[in-house]
Amino acid sequence: MIPEVLRDCEQWICWREEVRDGQDKPTKVPVDPQTGSFASTTDPTTWTGFETARAYALAEADGLGFVFSETDDFVGVDLDDCREPETGAAGDLASSIIQRLDSYTEVSPSGTGFHVIVRGSLPGDRNRKGNVEMYETARFFTVTGEHVPETPTEVHDRTEELAAVYHEFVHEPSEVSEDADYVVRKPDIGANTVRSDDRTNEDLLEQARNAANGEKFQRLWNGSTAGYESHSEADMALCCLLAFWTRGDAGWMDSLFRDSGLMRPKWNEVHYADGSTYGAKTVQRAIARTSEFYEPVTNTDESTATDPDSTETPPGHVGGEQTRQRAQTNSAYIGEQNRLLRQRVCVQEATIERQADHIEELKAELDALRTTLADREEQLKTSTDRPDPSSAGIVNRVRRRFRGDSAK
Repeated sequence: MIPEVLRDCEQWICWREEVRDGQDKPTKVPVDPQTGSFASTTDPTTWTGFETARAYALAEADGLGFVFSETDDFVGVDLDDCREPETGAAGDLASSIIQRLDSYTEVSPSGTGFHVIVRGSLPGDRNRKGNVEMYETARFFTVTGEHVPETPTEVHDRTEELAAVYHEFVHEPSEVSEDADYVVRKPDIGANTVRSDDRTNEDLLEQARNAANGEKFQRLWNGSTAGYESHSEADMALCCLLAFWTRGDAGWMDSLFRDSGLMRPKWNEVHYADGSTYGAKTVQRAIARTSEFYEPVTNTDESTATDPDSTETPPGHVGGEQTRQRAQTNSAYIGEQNRLLRQRVCVQEATIERQADHIEELKAELDALRTTLADREEQLKTSTDRPDPSSAGIVNRVRRRFRGDSAK
């Protein structure tokens, strides 16, 4: 029985199992139930409601799929090669994870794994390690509706449990632990009543715009998400810049972000079980990922103070106070550039890992597109619509799979 909360979402697609040339392992190709063409996990126009997808799956495809999107708070946990198909027995690791997450769990199409669906949010960027995978956006799960006995039939909020499982089975020690680091370094938004220095918002914005990456800052500040896979990634990029320039002042960051072009209602929405809003958590994570902060120029350094009546420039003040300020600001820019470069390396590594997971799927889509194109060209040549002689076997197999379960 597929939970009603999932059936009510307009995030359903279908899939077909196809074997690409030169490969022994079949690939599950996503299909748009409305057109029969290929579905995309990032294009909502290729998704549909449950009943439409189910009807198409019964007649034309091998199964149903549910797309995880940044517009929802669902997270899918995929446990591979951990179930004995004949007996249904689960391995120790899978049993432990299923019990701890305590949410809707079903058997995967192969019969050798499990899918657990919860409400929550992943605490890091990694998606898989070994036979454990976790996804919350731009990914689809095959859905069988073969509920695992003695597990909940509904999807439950398991933010804290999900974080614990993530850190134990997916997290790498090299990753920054945002939550722990943040608790030590900064209070939550609103608790910081005194600015980290006496700069005004205008002072800070002028510094950021004049920095080496000032053009990037200005684009984000104006609300542009160009170059980012999602609005949320653009939010994080701007917050990381603000974290540097505010010296990690959470309250100041929040105030500034609200004046930017990226501000939207989602910023104030509660997205986490602990009551945290999307904006608060974004600021929190941005501070945790920032290793260096801007250091303002100090004008009262006695060791370099000048005699107001003197016309000479003392040692260390070549070019005067303006030159000294410029030198220190340039040093801050270099430090900020290095931080951004390190961050970019981490992001690119995570992106490469995520994209590697999709290579097989993308190649399968390309092969299937070529096949469809060839079929249509053949139809144009013959001007006839001949049924695929192999379709009857597929339809019968799918109908046997879904027979007697109207919710699947």
